[in-house]
Amino acid sequence: MSTLHVLSHSPFGDERLTSCLRIIGADDALLLSGDAAYALQPGTAPFSALHARQLKLFVLAEDVQARALAVPDWAKAIDYPAFVELSTHYDKVNSWL
Repeated sequence: MSTLHVLSHSPFGDERLTSCLRIIGADDALLLSGDAAYALQPGTAPFSALHARQLKLFVLAEDVQARALAVPDWAKAIDYPAFVELSTHYDKVNSWL
């Protein structure tokens, strides 16, 4: 069963990203939104952890723009309509609240 994992909290404030990366499966994907986009800051532990995993990684375009972050070539920036479309491709969506 495939899952789209959605993170919205900063990876520097708690362990949600670390916990998610421990359980994410090969058929799963991860969407970063809100302050979770800070995980894409080069040179940080979250950035390295995401890059090393080689998972299907998406980020909301407006959130990286608002934080003046670049989207690495191994991640894909999407808008809200694409987020809705993406969520239909997975058996379930897990929001890490």
